Amino acid sequence: MAAPRILVVDDEASIRRALREILEYENLAVDEAADGNAALEKLRTRNFDAVLLDIKMPRKDGLEVLAECVEAWPELPVIMISGHADIKTAVEATQMGAFHFIEKPPDLQQLLVTMRSALERGRLVLENRRLRQAITQQNERELVSILGKSEAMVHIKETIARVAPTEARVLILGEPGTGKELAARWIHHGSARADGPMVEVNCAAIPAELIESELFGHEKGSFTGATKQRIGKFEQAHRGTLFLDEIGDMSLSAQAKVLRALQESRITRVGGDRTIPVDVRILAATNKNLHACIKEGTFREDLYHRLSVILMQLPPLRERQGDVPILLQHFSTQLARRNGMQAKTFTDAAIRQLALLPWRGNVREIHNVVERLLILSPANEITAQDVERYVHFAETDASGLQVLMDKCDDLGTFRDRAEELFLKQKLNEYDWNVSRTAERIGIQRSHLYTRMKRLNITRDA
Repeated sequence: MAAPRILVVDDEASIRRALREILEYENLAVDEAADGNAALEKLRTRNFDAVLLDIKMPRKDGLEVLAECVEAWPELPVIMISGHADIKTAVEATQMGAFHFIEKPPDLQQLLVTMRSALERGRLVLENRRLRQAITQQNERELVSILGKSEAMVHIKETIARVAPTEARVLILGEPGTGKELAARWIHHGSARADGPMVEVNCAAIPAELIESELFGHEKGSFTGATKQRIGKFEQAHRGTLFLDEIGDMSLSAQAKVLRALQESRITRVGGDRTIPVDVRILAATNKNLHACIKEGTFREDLYHRLSVILMQLPPLRERQGDVPILLQHFSTQLARRNGMQAKTFTDAAIRQLALLPWRGNVREIHNVVERLLILSPANEITAQDVERYVHFAETDASGLQVLMDKCDDLGTFRDRAEELFLKQKLNEYDWNVSRTAERIGIQRSHLYTRMKRLNITRDA
């Protein structure tokens, strides 16, 4: 393994030489720079594990170099050294992001302990990055495809393909269960940030009084219960993607801070007084009507315009019912594998029954329905009877009627389809006892048989 490489920056050659000898004795590789400009040039051309940086230098002083280091290489530990030290300068350097501050002439033991700590932090940062990359690669292997061949879903896939490689912010709209989170993951996956982290925040699941700490982090002692420093989601997502789910539920106070972070690419931790640069792409999602929220005063219009460079509206499942068979078979295979079962197929009649559901829960609901049918249906083929027994789909609510109306072009077809659904539901309630069913719905047994024959209603369909 190569020795850690240290950059020593000081305008006095004797001090650079003394520091080099100390560090090389500890088996560290050392480069030197005589001023701030030379230091920055070396930092741009090769990788270093830590920097020893003098403050008082001609041309560009140490604090100026530190500011550029923090912005360009925020994970690189910088140890400040100075023969003109005072508390104010030390505090300023630390607030700007310096790892530590040491007075000249440095105490040998203090210097070595500080350098070992800095290198250990650098090692942990590198290990953390590698772990994130491994997690990203694992997530890519497990990334669920966006399923569907309907015109609406083809349009969504094309939009993701065009938007993902850019840095544009995307606001994803859609009902619960339509796949907003999945769309966000595919945008991240197709971006130049794919090797960086994707950090997800459900704004609706975090209490209003904690959302700012969750997003921006906090300093130790900044409020009751803040027993240690916390790194927020913006910092965790540095050089990656931050997905703000259910953004419509975020408090106005947090909205203001998010807006400022988007404008300045900097954040300030709760209870802190220094700004921290962040390089983050923002994706947001909501099932709320943000225009209505703006009118009600619960959502900032300026934040809406910042987030909605690209608007992506995910269609509800009831508007793309042709995708239902694809989803049914996909979830059957996926859930069978997860539960250690054999995948099951669906009869045409079962698929027709399921396609008529209003699917208020969208893809999330169809996932749950398939899992229920997979577990409860006794045979390897799921029939319409299984659907009627375990899904209870033929409810005469307004949404179900709306689905029927959308599927039918004329009154006769609508009447036949509604009658078919009604009769199947009642037959299922009475275990397909035709006599009891006819009595219950107020018609003669022979008339029920006639209608069942005309509508092709059979128990095994």
